[in-house]
Amino acid sequence: MAFGWIDEQAALRRRAGLVRALRPRPAESPLLDLASNDYLGLARHPEVTDGAARAARTWGGGATGSRLVTGTTELHTELERELAAFCGTEAALVLSSGYAANLAAVTALAPHGSLVVSDAGNHASLIDGCRLARGATQVVAHADPEAVGKALATHDGPAVAVSDSVFSVDGDAARWPRWRRCAASTGRAGRRRRPRARRARRRGRGAPTRPGWRARTTSSSRSRCRSRSAARAGPCSDPPG
Repeated sequence: MAFGWIDEQAALRRRAGLVRALRPRPAESPLLDLASNDYLGLARHPEVTDGAARAARTWGGGATGSRLVTGTTELHTELERELAAFCGTEAALVLSSGYAANLAAVTALAPHGSLVVSDAGNHASLIDGCRLARGATQVVAHADPEAVGKALATHDGPAVAVSDSVFSVDGDAARWPRWRRCAASTGRAGRRRRPRARRARRRGRGAPTRPGWRARTTSSSRSRCRSRSAARAGPCSDPPG
């Protein structure tokens, strides 16, 4: 059989306990959902559902095309202006999901000849972004800014460090100020993923907006924002306060 290997791989996954099944949920349920991405319970908020209905009646049920062709509406640009103002950045770009945002950001920042330094605990979207990027990827130990600095120092060309802000599996926060200072000491950039941190910290602007955390970075949730500031302390040191 030409595709017999598929059945063999499926059997291996079953024996390893790796097979997962879809579990459709009803429109209404008495259960408390602790497994979704609807962290703030806004999916059914009346203002959200009413706004979605009004948008569908005004703009239709789909984008009608890619962003570069006919898919960018005035509503998109209005949202991006508001997001940029809210995040305190010069611009914002809305994508269809956080996964798409991470693939777009990492592949754009890692051309051929570059190095991507990736935390071992990073989300699958960042890992896939590293795989699709044309640059080489070096994975470093989880939450180890010094390892990031050492990896960046070994590469002469363009380099970027990528990390979750709040890691989705363990729930720990990245030591981002030290990451940033290690990257800055080698003249490199950092890239952080922060959908959970954006919702949970600093009134929705994300954990990296804490004092001392602002850096030359890119970040994304459903938007990607860029922020800049000068380093205030030495390489790999913790910020004041």
